[in-house]
Amino acid sequence: MKKLLLLLVTVGMFPFAVCAGEFTGMAEYDGSNEFNQVKARALWKFALNWSVGVEGKWADEDAFKDPIYEVKLPLAFETDLLALQVTPFYYFENKSDKKEYNAFGVSSKLVITLEDDALNELYSHAYIGAAFARQQGTLWKGGEAPTDQYYSQAAYTLGLHKNFFRAFSFEVIGTAFQYPDGISGVDAWRGILDQQDLVALQSYEIVHELPKYTVGGRITRLWADRRATIYLSYRFGELYTADPEHSVVLGNSFVLAERLQFDLAYNHLRNVHNKNKRDIFHAQLKFMF
Repeated sequence: MKKLLLLLVTVGMFPFAVCAGEFTGMAEYDGSNEFNQVKARALWKFALNWSVGVEGKWADEDAFKDPIYEVKLPLAFETDLLALQVTPFYYFENKSDKKEYNAFGVSSKLVITLEDDALNELYSHAYIGAAFARQQGTLWKGGEAPTDQYYSQAAYTLGLHKNFFRAFSFEVIGTAFQYPDGISGVDAWRGILDQQDLVALQSYEIVHELPKYTVGGRITRLWADRRATIYLSYRFGELYTADPEHSVVLGNSFVLAERLQFDLAYNHLRNVHNKNKRDIFHAQLKFMF
């Protein structure tokens, strides 16, 4: 309870200490009742090209007896030609199953403008992402007895985003994962790190399994004058510790008031054998101040 109060006070009070930025609250509900999570994020633009923020997450998962708490500190620099985002993250210690679980790391993303034709409203961006994390958990390897240890991993992402005439945008993305401590012979891993902290996996699922790679795309219908979108995305991923998986997201974002934006989405996931189907519902409310 003390951890939850700390996160709520830190994130909740942040907007009142700044003069320009945004405050976002979001929640995900898993229809199979495997997890529920709530996030709150505040961002502050403190200079012409710089912004800094804080984000807190609370997750209740069937796989862990105690709730999981996380905090992030995103920092961003943006110009017309490029944008750089760096986000350190830290998980508070969790002692489910009388074992200690924790995780920490940093993710980064560099966005480069390839085309900026304001007259014809044509825009293209390429982006590169790199992330590193280290977590404490339980490893099953090569049929041996499970060991409690720290385990490291990295993720590298390439993506391309293109906008057409203020009406459509298309995005393709691919990510490869690396394990400096070795992945050969690993049968299973139990830890609290969500792989979404390393790279956006085009789903709203909490992913604890160890991925090999993911590829996917997204198409968005834009109504710029109304500040509204309808989007559809697809992602396929292979994992070392689970079956390959498909993810489809259908969502709608729109303006509720002058400074208030709402995003509602449905996420369907299933593995290649059509087992372990899940339906996740996402709701996000953003207030710009």
